[in-house]
Amino acid sequence: MNADPIVTASGITRRFRRGAESVLALDNVHLELYGGELTVAAGPSGSGKTTLLSIIAGLDAPDAGTVTTGPPLPAGVPTGKLGWRHLAFVPQAPSLLDELTVRENVDLPALLDPAARAHAADVDEILERLEITHLAGRYPSLTSGGEQQRVALARALRLRPPLLLGDEPTGHQDRGRVDLVIDVLRRHAYTGAAVLISSHDEAVISAADRVVTLADGRIVSDSRVAAARR
Repeated sequence: MNADPIVTASGITRRFRRGAESVLALDNVHLELYGGELTVAAGPSGSGKTTLLSIIAGLDAPDAGTVTTGPPLPAGVPTGKLGWRHLAFVPQAPSLLDELTVRENVDLPALLDPAARAHAADVDEILERLEITHLAGRYPSLTSGGEQQRVALARALRLRPPLLLGDEPTGHQDRGRVDLVIDVLRRHAYTGAAVLISSHDEAVISAADRVVTLADGRIVSDSRVAAARR
């Protein structure tokens, strides 16, 4: 684990309107993410996991609190303004481009940021690691939900981002491929990246280096395994 956090979320509070009701999704949450570890945000549905990930990714704004970045992320740049080479987010719905093949979807971050291509991960290697090589020439509509989820993860890994976030990235995988996805995420974390994913799957939670448990919009526990999984 790196000594200094790559991302610090401080005092994050977020409310939503549900009809006439105000729902408190996050209540004064503080979280630091470090390079070199796979962190799982655990907790039941409605505990605030997805909201927390969305705010850290810059896809949503808190009502109170701040998200700040440290090296190797650019200083002073909001996470929502960071490109694929710095931050990648894997949502629950993979959001692939239907007009592009699987291979083209995976390569998209490098096409959008040609200067980063020289340092990017090899497309064929990523496809092989996630067992989707045979899908390279297909369009997303011709693949399963689990396959699309692994394509979205492959796309997220293309530029080796130092911050990778995933909202239930194993939710559509069978048991064997849950282990595969976790292994790929852990390997990326151990390059020095900060990896945060949400899950309520006990197999995923037990494989984490660090588990942050939320309940009713608050962090109720934050624990690390006794020994690194190297």
